[in-house]
Amino acid sequence: MTLIAKTATIACIMDIFYIVVFALMGLAVGSFLNVVADRLPSGESIVFPPSHCPACKHDLAAKDLFPVFSWLLLRGRCRYCGKPIPKRLAIIEAVTGGAFAFIYIRYGLSLPALVYAFYFCLFLVLLVIDLEHQIIPNKIVYPATVIALIISALSPDVGIVSALIGGGTGLVLFVIIAVASLLILKQEGMGWGDVKMVFLIGVITGFPRVLVAIYLAVISGGLVAIFLLATRRKKKREGIPFAVFLSPAAVLTILWGTYIVNLYLDLFVY
Repeated sequence: MTLIAKTATIACIMDIFYIVVFALMGLAVGSFLNVVADRLPSGESIVFPPSHCPACKHDLAAKDLFPVFSWLLLRGRCRYCGKPIPKRLAIIEAVTGGAFAFIYIRYGLSLPALVYAFYFCLFLVLLVIDLEHQIIPNKIVYPATVIALIISALSPDVGIVSALIGGGTGLVLFVIIAVASLLILKQEGMGWGDVKMVFLIGVITGFPRVLVAIYLAVISGGLVAIFLLATRRKKKREGIPFAVFLSPAAVLTILWGTYIVNLYLDLFVY
């Protein structure tokens, strides 16, 4: 085997090793995200008490805490009381593990990879909390906005000016929607948590990419709302947690927003 072939083989093995490491890290982080999603809305500490069964309150042993694998081995039931363990726990762990592996494959061992992993976790936990509790916690949004401002200010792809314009654009658009809903529909069609979240998204993506995120969220949310109304799974005045659509739209825009903007300009402007 030539030196070049040996080098290529070693590089391939190292890539596989890092993919596995990143996937395992993602599984562990996903387990922590579940803790945040479960405890933060009720004001509980995310550190104490230790992990326990929500049904019988029994502390979980180390063998019960392997992300995804413990859930599979226990067949989705608590070892101590036999009550079902929510599938969401394993799903979030698996999704985060897959996302971390994907981020490594796309960006390697780099600072952007770390930033994108942080943003993915941020929007995933916001999605879960809004889906299950219909709130977007200020305890997450406010610190995340400060961190995002710092990251965007230091990023050559965004910059502080674009971040502020992006955040301001999203804020203004969603305030208009929220106020119009109150005046015309006499109900809160857009929660103020959504307004704060879209400002955060604008700070992260900058302008004009924030428009891509808003467009994707509105279109996907509208289609789902039409489906739910048509199948009578939702009534006209029942709200739909919008972070469920804002979060995936934000992640897609962070990863491919520039490509989408350029594609739009090439097809419809130039």
